[in-house]
Amino acid sequence: MKHTIRKILILEDEKLNAERIQRLMRKIRPQIEIVNVLPSVKKTVDWLADNDNPDLIIMDIQLADGLSFEIFNLTDVKCPVIFTTAYDEYAVKAFKYNSVDYLLKPIEKDELEAAILKFENTVQQPYQQYALIEGLLNHIQPKVYRARFLLPYRDGYRKIQVEDIAFFYAHMNVSFANLMNGERVVVPQTLETLEQELDPRFFFRANRQYIIHVNSIEKVYNFFNGKLKLHIKDSTDQVIVSRTKAPLFKSWLDY
Repeated sequence: MKHTIRKILILEDEKLNAERIQRLMRKIRPQIEIVNVLPSVKKTVDWLADNDNPDLIIMDIQLADGLSFEIFNLTDVKCPVIFTTAYDEYAVKAFKYNSVDYLLKPIEKDELEAAILKFENTVQQPYQQYALIEGLLNHIQPKVYRARFLLPYRDGYRKIQVEDIAFFYAHMNVSFANLMNGERVVVPQTLETLEQELDPRFFFRANRQYIIHVNSIEKVYNFFNGKLKLHIKDSTDQVIVSRTKAPLFKSWLDY
């Protein structure tokens, strides 16, 4: 027998990405019920404990409180998974966990539809993990991250290297880059776009307003309710990392 999808569960902590997946699914398979959209490992484990497993899970690897791989250590996931992420270094690990496919963000309609078709047309039998991994590694290309910006300046343009940027900041729908020398310039990209374009080894999305460069962080303080407060070099900006993101931030900073 081939698979029939009636219900899917979406795990995604970024609102815009979650809305995009739902919108694409409604176009691809309007008859499929999206049973829930969950942002964290904890909420997913609790939901799976109280509900039957769906036919398929579309699962972001980086959730609000850590990597979604932890879900498999905390509960028995009995359905296949399509993983999504901006970071292709998780590819091989993803295929250890019931994986049908692995999609890099931003997710395109054709790619998601192909992954759904792959699952629907697969005979219900144990997944051939090694074959899937080999095929994946043959077509995934290393992601190239943004290295610089070309910005309007006076009667021409100026070039700014990403390593010269201390942090990005959003205010009133305008994005700014604060340089290491304290200068602040406007950039045309949203923080959501920048989060996809910047190398995650060096930049971290601290909250809705800030993306921080690792070299700009001078001190990290414990804040109330499990949050963290960051002291940025040569800046008066107060950057707060939420309680849910604090463990991921500490892991990133310690890597």
